[in-house]
Amino acid sequence: MTEPGQLTDADTALDTFELLAEYDDKNLRLDKFVSDRVPELSRTYLQVLIDQGLITVDDQVRRPAFKMTPGQRVHVTLPEIQEIEIKPEPIPLDILFEDADVLVINKAAGLVVHPAPGHPSGTLVNAVLHHAPGIAINGTHRPGIVHRLDKDTSGVMVVAKTDRAMKSLVEQWQTRQVEKEYLAVVAGTIEEQEATVEAPIGRDPAHRQKMAALRSGKAAVSHFSVLERLRDTTVVRVVIETGRTHQIRVHLAFMSKPIVGDIVYGNQKARNIAGRIGMKRQFLHASHLGFTLPDGAEMKFTAPLPPDLESALSMLRNEETAS
Repeated sequence: MTEPGQLTDADTALDTFELLAEYDDKNLRLDKFVSDRVPELSRTYLQVLIDQGLITVDDQVRRPAFKMTPGQRVHVTLPEIQEIEIKPEPIPLDILFEDADVLVINKAAGLVVHPAPGHPSGTLVNAVLHHAPGIAINGTHRPGIVHRLDKDTSGVMVVAKTDRAMKSLVEQWQTRQVEKEYLAVVAGTIEEQEATVEAPIGRDPAHRQKMAALRSGKAAVSHFSVLERLRDTTVVRVVIETGRTHQIRVHLAFMSKPIVGDIVYGNQKARNIAGRIGMKRQFLHASHLGFTLPDGAEMKFTAPLPPDLESALSMLRNEETAS
């Protein structure tokens, strides 16, 4: 999750950045290479950028199918972002709770929260506008997005429908009064039963579309507790105090225990495990969210693991039993 007003990869600012091809990227298509590093941008949009000469390899324009070689440098220039007209779309929503002020949703994996380059439609915001056309935030008919989940992270989200809800929720996020809990499966065994990571997070200077643990970053605190140790993975509960972009994914990678299925921050072991059990995304789920409604009522919401994560976890447990 991200804190109110914080820049996320889905809100990429005007930027020119560089991506370095590593050993594991050998023979990867150019469009697939950039898509893996910048998952918030769709493959279709990346092909447009390549066709326009805005993505180059060692300063040369290449075709989308160009095969990468380790050591090559890919330069990506994002054009000026135009204001996107957000239109209501009849996209199904798993609604956990709704009143006049807020809408609590169990977000599906693969659903982008807000329209952005490469994702002008088909987002959670488009769906919310269709479901609740009377939303009014700051004089606009746009939902109040207080926090976000990454495209491939599922779980509980709250959306403000009124100005008073938006103000209340923003204050709660800023003063860290919100309960935010996740479930994750990581590659490797975490020996400690509980651990706290206090590592500032900022944009990776070498890979501008990634975040990293940096001394110059913003304070970030994550608490981890082990729920289950399996053959070569660990199931963990994560409670975060702050909400930096990709915080949990970065902190677990910082611990050398990346999330299974995370194509951006995962290592070879995490990728091998994901392939073994057929994981198509990172095993990260926002399982619990607690906050206070504008009228003072304390609310707590829980979202069960979706079928794909349940299936993956069952496979890992079966491996443990068989070994």
